Amino acid sequence: MKILHISGAKAWGGNEQQLVYCIPELNKIEVENIVFGIKDTVLEKLCLKNNISFISAQDRKIMKFSNYKQFKELVKTIQPDLIHLHTSNSLTFYVLSNLFLRLNVKVVFSKKAISASSSFISKFKYNSSAIDAIFCVSNAVKNNFAQVLSASNKAKLTVVPDCVPLEILNKKPIVNLREKYNVAEDKFLIGNIANHTEAKDLETLINTADYLVNVQNRKDLVFFQIGDYTKRTDEYLKLMAEKNLQDYVIFTNTIENAADLNRQFDVFLMTSQREGGPTSVLEAMLIGAPVVSTNVGIVPEVITNGINGFISPVKDFKSLGDNINLLLNDKKLQEKFIEKGKFSINEGYIAPVIARKTAEAYQKVINSQIV
Repeated sequence: MKILHISGAKAWGGNEQQLVYCIPELNKIEVENIVFGIKDTVLEKLCLKNNISFISAQDRKIMKFSNYKQFKELVKTIQPDLIHLHTSNSLTFYVLSNLFLRLNVKVVFSKKAISASSSFISKFKYNSSAIDAIFCVSNAVKNNFAQVLSASNKAKLTVVPDCVPLEILNKKPIVNLREKYNVAEDKFLIGNIANHTEAKDLETLINTADYLVNVQNRKDLVFFQIGDYTKRTDEYLKLMAEKNLQDYVIFTNTIENAADLNRQFDVFLMTSQREGGPTSVLEAMLIGAPVVSTNVGIVPEVITNGINGFISPVKDFKSLGDNINLLLNDKKLQEKFIEKGKFSINEGYIAPVIARKTAEAYQKVINSQIV
């Protein structure tokens, strides 16, 4: 089985991360993979580092004519059994290519975000008859995306979750948060890994800290928020100052290999109001950080509330805070969440497991079966 992957991404994100996580495992089960992507990107760098075949587009803008011409020759030379489109712009690129080139290759498209567009152009490409299957990262994404699809393309939806590589268990954090930020040993560390976007809802994180520190009078907590700063960051810092939380909430900006920090957290907290996955929850559970999360994305598929983690309604900072309190006050509950959380991820979400599921889904498409 030979798969040609296409990514039009210039920046690093969840789609690109999953390519690097999953393809090495696909290669082990005799699925040949070639990535066609943008040159001089993190994706290209990491593909080369991980011995993943990478062919760079001639132009860094995926929609350029030179790339269409190159792509035609690439398909003719490689003769893939299936083309896997990993980004929205790669779907646009393929749909336009197919209109003129008639490539006659089976195609799957990955949908990872809750961001279904209702524009005419988006609906046109998402409902293209050239798509043979649509892999959604979670049931939440599947249900959301179905709203913009025709009946025929709605039938092509299937769930293929993201994965986490077992290799993260062997990595060590590049920074000790307690040492770097001078946090006393008697303080509990509550960790959050998320970029400063509207979907991640860091305002709820600050409100959760406010509820625990200033309402519940827990002065034994320090919240670490790790992620890329954006134009929203100043608003969050202002809100922290208004609530006098400067000693209890620390924004670190980006830290390389942030997932490795999970082993330093007493609780991993996710406050997102909209998610497709995310892998951050899977990583925390695999590494052994008990999770308290809002009810978004893949969370209700991975966590059984009170059994291997806690789930709270979106924006419900009191529920999030109360769940953190329950965990910190019950050592046996922490141990239970850690043990059962690791088991859940090892059973259903590690890279070798998801690679097998992906290969099976590929084969169904190649065999012209409805996934």
